[in-house]
Amino acid sequence: MWKRFATGAFGIVFVVGAVSLVQALIRHRVPDAVGATLVAVVALAAYVAHVHYVERRSVDELAPARLPQAAAGFALGAGLFAATMLVLAALGVYRSAGFVSWEPLAQGFGVMVAAGVIEELIFRGFIVRWVQSTAGTWIAIAVSALLFGAVHAANPGATPLSSAAIALEAGVLLSVAYVVSGNLWFPIGIHIGWNFTEGPIFGVAVSGNSVSGAVRGSVQGPAFLTGGAFGVEASIVAVIVCTLAAAALWIGLHGNDRVRPPMWRTGFRPRLPRTVP
Repeated sequence: MWKRFATGAFGIVFVVGAVSLVQALIRHRVPDAVGATLVAVVALAAYVAHVHYVERRSVDELAPARLPQAAAGFALGAGLFAATMLVLAALGVYRSAGFVSWEPLAQGFGVMVAAGVIEELIFRGFIVRWVQSTAGTWIAIAVSALLFGAVHAANPGATPLSSAAIALEAGVLLSVAYVVSGNLWFPIGIHIGWNFTEGPIFGVAVSGNSVSGAVRGSVQGPAFLTGGAFGVEASIVAVIVCTLAAAALWIGLHGNDRVRPPMWRTGFRPRLPRTVP
C-alpha cells in the first residue's frame, strides 16, 4: 500500500514539476492561449511518461482510441452549465445583455483546456486511481471530492460553503465520470466544457476568478442562488444539476459494474464495464 502511495505522490510531483518548469520557460515569450495549450500537452506527456516508465504499465486511461469521449464529455459539461444558467434565468437571477465579442472564446479556450487537463490528471488520474486500488471505489470518490473542494478554498471569494459545493458538484461528478467510463478523456471533456461555457461564453467567475465572456450578463440575487463572490459554481442550482447528472451517469452507465471493494475485502470479481458511447 505504501509503495503505491509513494508512487502516486511522486507522479503528482512529477506532473506539477513539469508543468511549473514549462510555465517558467514560456512566460512572456508566447501568447497566453498558445502557452496554456502547450502546458496541457506537457502535463499529458508527463503523466504518460510516469505511468509507462515508473508504474510500468500501458496508459489505458488515455488510450487514443478513447479520445472521442472527450468530445462527449465537453458536450455534457457545456450542457450542464447552460442548464444551470437557464434555471437561474428562469428564477430571475441571471439576466443577459446580449453578445459582446468572439475574442474571449479564442483567448479563454487554451486556459480552460490546461486547467481541465492538469486537475483531472491529478485528482482522477492519480488520486481516484490510487485510493480506489487500496480503499475501494466509494472511498476513492469521497476522498477525491473532498480534496478537490479543499484546494479551491484558496480561490478568490471562497467560503466553506463554496468548497462544499465544489466537492459535491464537481468532485463527485468528475470522479463518477472517470469510474464509469474507465478513462480520463471523459472527465477531462466535462471539466473543460463546464469551465469554457461558464467563463469565455457566459462571462461569469470561474471558481472565483473573473473571466471575460462572449456574452454580457449579470447574476443578482441571494447568495445561495448566485454563489456570491465565488460565482455560480457555489450556487445551490449548480450543485443540484451536477448531482443529478452524476446519479444519471452512474445509473445509465451501470456504475455498479465498476465498483471495487477495499483491499481488506476479498472474493470480489467485478463484471466487465460497459463503455461510454
